[in-house]
Amino acid sequence: MSKQINVALIGNPNTGKTSVFNALTGLNQKVGNYPGITVEKKQGICKLPRGVKAHIIDLPGTYSLNASSLDENVVIELLLNKKDKDFPDIAVVVTDVENLKRNLLLFTQIKDLEIPTVLVINMADRMRYKGISLDIGYLEEKLNTKIALVSTRKNEGIDKLKQLISNYKEVSITPCIDTAQIDVDYFGNLKKAFPNQLLYKLWLVITQDVNFGKTDRNEIDPVADFKTKSKGDLKRLQQKETIKRYQFINNALDEGQTIDLSQAKDLRIKLDRILTHKVWGYVIFGVILLTIFQAIYDWSSVPMDLIDGLFASLSEWTKTQLPQGAFTNLLAEGIIPGLGGIVIFIPQIAFLFLFIAVLEESGYMSRVVFLMDRIMRRFGLSGKSIVPLISGTACAIPAIMATRNIESWKERLITILVTPFTTCSARLPVYLIIIALVIPEGRILGLSYQALTLMMLYLIGFGTAIISAYILNKILKIKSKTFFVVEMPNYKLPLFKNVALTVIEKTKSFVFGAGKIILAISIVLWFLASYGPGEEFNDAENIIKTEYVSENISSEDLQQKIASYKLEHSFIGIAGHAIEPAIRPLGYDWKIGIAIVCSFAAREVFVGTLATIYSVGSDQEETIKNRMAGEINPVLGGPLFTFASGISLLLFYAFAMQCMSTLAIVKKETNSWKWPILQLVIMTAFAYIVALIAFQFLK
Repeated sequence: MSKQINVALIGNPNTGKTSVFNALTGLNQKVGNYPGITVEKKQGICKLPRGVKAHIIDLPGTYSLNASSLDENVVIELLLNKKDKDFPDIAVVVTDVENLKRNLLLFTQIKDLEIPTVLVINMADRMRYKGISLDIGYLEEKLNTKIALVSTRKNEGIDKLKQLISNYKEVSITPCIDTAQIDVDYFGNLKKAFPNQLLYKLWLVITQDVNFGKTDRNEIDPVADFKTKSKGDLKRLQQKETIKRYQFINNALDEGQTIDLSQAKDLRIKLDRILTHKVWGYVIFGVILLTIFQAIYDWSSVPMDLIDGLFASLSEWTKTQLPQGAFTNLLAEGIIPGLGGIVIFIPQIAFLFLFIAVLEESGYMSRVVFLMDRIMRRFGLSGKSIVPLISGTACAIPAIMATRNIESWKERLITILVTPFTTCSARLPVYLIIIALVIPEGRILGLSYQALTLMMLYLIGFGTAIISAYILNKILKIKSKTFFVVEMPNYKLPLFKNVALTVIEKTKSFVFGAGKIILAISIVLWFLASYGPGEEFNDAENIIKTEYVSENISSEDLQQKIASYKLEHSFIGIAGHAIEPAIRPLGYDWKIGIAIVCSFAAREVFVGTLATIYSVGSDQEETIKNRMAGEINPVLGGPLFTFASGISLLLFYAFAMQCMSTLAIVKKETNSWKWPILQLVIMTAFAYIVALIAFQFLK
């Protein structure tokens, strides 16, 4: 049986930690949450020499062990708790070659916990351009560690890092500085009071205002009472500690690092002047968004048509090749159309994640955060709120989790409440199918009407979130003030491997997450649509034949009318007709009503639901889009999906809180049912009113 060791990957934000993680683990990784908290946890397996496996945990980015947010607390909790199953056998601290001095502060703190710690100096390929040279041997001696000089872009140094990890027992655990020297008397008394404890661990417990979760309380709880100094005095000691650490780092770098500024080639300042300009910055961002939405439509049209036709053919093939019966009908009319309703959107969703990954990898997304801070301040939010609002375009759940790095409770609460207005990828299938049905395919200035409509929906969602934040800022009487700090990483060409892994992982997560729900709902819907109570359902064939006995209609049309009659009098038809009076003023029929109710489980279920309902009893090989286009409005006549009803439906989904999972995460983050219930009621009522006005005005 091969041995497994735990490896903690730690570093400041923007040091390329994710690139190192991807280089070590490849596709052998998974994303979850730390137990009991909603901070993302990335972990993976790396095969090392001599059959050893490394379980690698990519910890949240942190500047030091003086925590100021919950994701930084995660790092401290793990490093202080030897009984945690993930406690590292070795810590790998990732630094950026251009910010080595600042990055080493965290390294020296972790070393003082006497955990075997190796140093990764990343982005080594940039040393020549920045005029940087390093004496690795000297630095290893001064820092009491082993160093791997790594370039993930050129795939250099990864084998050396794997070798260092596998030989972790040979890595020195000697601390970098003697913490006791910052106040000899205080630390002497602390050591006497707790003679069996590591001194720096005791110091961290005293100075950190955090909840130490599952840390061994028998060890650290009494330390909290050892507060012979005031908070102000402890802060001053922390400052002395930081100064002492930087003195040590400066001494090491004076000899170990040489920077020749005459060699540095830097376009960053010039690019920043343009990309964060108070006018051109917004223009460029707008052009980038337009390009993204146009590409989503143009690039994905061919694969989408292929997938749509494939599922229609597969459904028809199932009916003709398998023996007739309930199971064949379930496959052909329930499961296959339901899954087809989500698989068809894989190309567009993959392209969306591709563009987001490229913007993040290149360093541009941080400029967007900085740029948008000017706007956010006016609406009672900080620049940090833009991160959840932008990441909400992928999914509202991790976006709401991302609010944990906002220190102010008021700003964090407002961000949580308005984030669901931003258009998430689950809304995308609904938008795309409706836009394809009701928006013509013409172009203006080279941009298609459909791409412009999609972009408008994104902008409407974002605009509503901002306006809602302004209103909430005026209504909520919570006093708070914070300062916005954002680091501008260097510009770099996106690493293909990182972008590809992000697209694969995010798309897979979307498809499998939504797929499970859609599969279950498709089966339930097929049953409800295929069976019904009473004589009207059971005797549908005779009723229709009697009604059309005098008319000369083809056998195919007759079967279609029987199927429609059965569907209308099935369990799902009865339920749909019950809610139809409430949704008819919006331009919807009972089938759309059922799809709206079902999509509360997950918004993307809307298309799968309609695909299943329209497929029941249908013998024609038609795509989902064609079936929806052929639907007739039972009240007004003519197509059901007109410009008026389509816009009404798009606006309803733009504003409604159609996501059970988002409500659950809001409850967890706010620790109250009050906020998610208010969110559900207000957003749904607002969506209904806007959709009603839109339909009545446009029809």
